[in-house]
Amino acid sequence: MLNKIQSMELYLIRHGIAEDKGLGIKDEERSLTKEGRQKTEKVAQKLVKLGLNFDLILTSPLVRARQTAEILIAEKLSSKLEESSHLAHDGQISSWLKDWLEPRNYSQNTQLALVGHEPDLTNWAEILLWGEVKGSLVLKKAGMIGIKLPETGSPLGRSQMFWLTPPKYLL
Repeated sequence: MLNKIQSMELYLIRHGIAEDKGLGIKDEERSLTKEGRQKTEKVAQKLVKLGLNFDLILTSPLVRARQTAEILIAEKLSSKLEESSHLAHDGQISSWLKDWLEPRNYSQNTQLALVGHEPDLTNWAEILLWGEVKGSLVLKKAGMIGIKLPETGSPLGRSQMFWLTPPKYLL
């Protein structure tokens, strides 16, 4: 597994409020609603005021997640955006670590934002924190979990949470 991660912080960000399921729209094509865009923009503006800046924003390819990531880019939280199929529904953190995170060489104190979906993001967070899914964390739409990965060895069950914020505290 991972040998060396240079003080990486992961920010797991759930997409904003999207169109309801069952409106004749394919799930992967559901867009943010007007309210979802507005709330996500306000959350992003608050993150800027708090001094956050991501080295990279990695997003699910689904429309609502991509739109959320684009709002973060528009608010200048990062200048780099990439898509990862690992962040689509049912993505596995072990696959993401092996296929995406391990091969990259990150600089010291990298801050990486992952924009995705529930329950995947809380599952990933719990696996990083406790090594298993416990169903204990709640991540609201446009909310964020911050997790610091250990500098050496596998991050699974060895990471530390430093941030869990529902969007209402950022609006």
